[in-house]
Amino acid sequence: MKENIQIREELIEVIDHLTDEQLNKKVNNEKWSIIQVLEHLYLMESKLVKLMTRTFNEAPSEVIQDKPIHLATDRTKKITSPPHFEPTDQFITKIEMTEKLNQSRKSLHEFVELTKDHKLDDKGMPHPIFGQINLKQWIPFIGVHEKRHIDQIRELKNELFIK
Repeated sequence: MKENIQIREELIEVIDHLTDEQLNKKVNNEKWSIIQVLEHLYLMESKLVKLMTRTFNEAPSEVIQDKPIHLATDRTKKITSPPHFEPTDQFITKIEMTEKLNQSRKSLHEFVELTKDHKLDDKGMPHPIFGQINLKQWIPFIGVHEKRHIDQIRELKNELFIK
């Protein structure tokens, strides 16, 4: 969780000086705006925590090998987001989005606290690229995924000529 906290701090720092208009501006119709990237991160984290909680409570134990989740930061490999993690086209303020991100992170902290005395590497959930990932790895994967999108936000800022 420590790394997830550091990555979230980096994310907030990267968007800190941006206005609501800059956050919602699109480079073109093929790319998400920065706020859409943030909304995607919120949707993913909040929905994953719900799925992780259900898996923790209901899934049978199984042997699940660790996966090379660090590879998720490789932006040369384009991945299409599943529809339930797709952002909307709504104008969202930085304050609203920060509150949502804080809410989803609070849920992740609560899951970690709930499961801290339990083994998490024997229950898993599917990932479209890595296959079955155990719950122990899903926690840092959320941060790794966020790191990938911090790089995307930096690219978008450059394309929008925002320093």
